[in-house]
Amino acid sequence: MSDDTDTPRTKRRIQGFGRRTMLRGAAFGAAAPLLASPAQATATAPTRTASPSGSTSFRWLGTSGWRIDVEGRTVLFDPYLTRFKTGLFDGSFEPGTKLRSDPARVREHIGRPEVVLVSHSHWDHIADVPYIAKATGARIVGTETTFHLLSAFGVDPGQISVVKGGEVLDFDGITVQVVSSLHSRNKRHTYFAPGTLHAPPPSAPRTISDLPEGDTLAFQVTTGSGAPSAFLMGASDFSERAVQGLSPDLAMIAVPSSASTSRYAPRLLRALGQPGVVVPVHWDNFEEPLSEPPRRDPAMDLDAFVALVHQESPMSRIVVPDYHTTYDGDMRPKPRPAPKSGNHQLP
Repeated sequence: MSDDTDTPRTKRRIQGFGRRTMLRGAAFGAAAPLLASPAQATATAPTRTASPSGSTSFRWLGTSGWRIDVEGRTVLFDPYLTRFKTGLFDGSFEPGTKLRSDPARVREHIGRPEVVLVSHSHWDHIADVPYIAKATGARIVGTETTFHLLSAFGVDPGQISVVKGGEVLDFDGITVQVVSSLHSRNKRHTYFAPGTLHAPPPSAPRTISDLPEGDTLAFQVTTGSGAPSAFLMGASDFSERAVQGLSPDLAMIAVPSSASTSRYAPRLLRALGQPGVVVPVHWDNFEEPLSEPPRRDPAMDLDAFVALVHQESPMSRIVVPDYHTTYDGDMRPKPRPAPKSGNHQLP
């Protein structure tokens, strides 16, 4: 979740170097890496020929969430879709806000997932996971805390894989590297609902404050030979040693709301080997519905972050995502299918 809950808010892989070079595109062009929208990405990016990753698609689910599809198979990361109000974005944050999940809204976005990856257990990452797990039977991958919370919600414990970081999991050709990570911190160097669980709570959590962070993970997902490796973050901090050498093609990087983590972007980009494509995430108001265009969290300076990434990694192409675009494996917008024409008979 956002790391600024106690500060009043004003309304306001394993792929080769050759592929990463292609993903960077013409980064020496004046403003090509600085994309204000996917439409600008299409307008400024150089034309490419055949893409080895054409079968892979990415959809941003808001916050840090992603849906990754490849050849009829789906992986979800941090799918928070109900997006209920807590007062976080209008200065009246209520830790006692009751948890809820809207099945109809969730079903609009998830497809038929095989695997659900959970970075940590705050509500804006896990609140819809119990419903998704029980409705789809998907394999859930997360921390011990996530395991105990989902068990309390009635998810079959045998459906949950507990990981700590360092594991490399093969899901029939979809490879998931688990990366030990850290939760972001606010201006006072703290964050909401810390703590871990080593046993299920006595009853199912009822409010957002009943969901402790429970350690944080990142994941690197590769969907097959020739496909891109995507590094997925759920919070804006990291373990430098844990990410060293991952060298992802795509890096979905959480935008920080404070400078509490020293030199966050420069250290992360260097440790990741300056990814071919950088995608800022977790900068949106996650209490607004996905049917609307993304509205920025006023605590986040997205423009300054994008400029800093460009400064620190000028060869990286930067893509600012939206909710309504499906991206290919190079994070370029996929063409929308033409509407089917109906057979209309004149009276």
